[in-house]
Amino acid sequence: MIKLIVGLGNPGQKYEDTRHNAGVWMLNSIAKEYGASLHSETKFSGLVGRFKYASQDIRLLFPTTFMNLSGQAVIALSDYFKIQSEEILVLHDELDLEPGTVRLKKGGGHGGHNGLRNIIQHLDNQFYRLRIGIGHPGDRNQVTNFVLKMPSDKERLAIEKGIDIGLKHLPEIIKGNMQKVMNQLNQKPKKPKQAIQPLQSETNPEASRSTVLSEETNTAKTINTIGKAENQGLNTD
Repeated sequence: MIKLIVGLGNPGQKYEDTRHNAGVWMLNSIAKEYGASLHSETKFSGLVGRFKYASQDIRLLFPTTFMNLSGQAVIALSDYFKIQSEEILVLHDELDLEPGTVRLKKGGGHGGHNGLRNIIQHLDNQFYRLRIGIGHPGDRNQVTNFVLKMPSDKERLAIEKGIDIGLKHLPEIIKGNMQKVMNQLNQKPKKPKQAIQPLQSETNPEASRSTVLSEETNTAKTINTIGKAENQGLNTD
């Protein structure tokens, strides 16, 4: 069961609407959805909140240490409340997924994400991650500039759509039904099957039959005409 949900991002008005703060956007949505309020806690180096789910306290954390020091806040709160790595869900922006896409994952590397890197350094890599797609600039040299900029209105709507998908699956994630959620989120949409065009005879068998009968009648008339001509020819000889 998940007992701690961490939303990664950078603090301050300058960064609040940037792509790198997608994890915080979702954390705020969770707080709103479950009636929790976030407030500053110095000993946890961040904004914290809490709500109950199935009689269990679920804690929320937004590390305000800046992204590359996120692990300090996560280890401080998890140690204090004796929360294990596998009971932690980290929400973060993901370059390798398109806006509107979310994926659930456990373990693995940091993939160049400084927030994940620091959490792994302070804790380990056995926590769960909800990866929120923000897209990729197409050039690795532009990544830093890309994540620290605001998305377009169209991209923002798509990212928020992905967050809504994550919210829909959150109860199952909290309950620990991870494989079920992974299967659902990783499922590719099925392509619609193209209808096979029937043959003309299959489309209107009666019309086809009429055509055949008409052709047979015309053939008979032709044979009859030829026969008459041949008979006339014989008579003149």
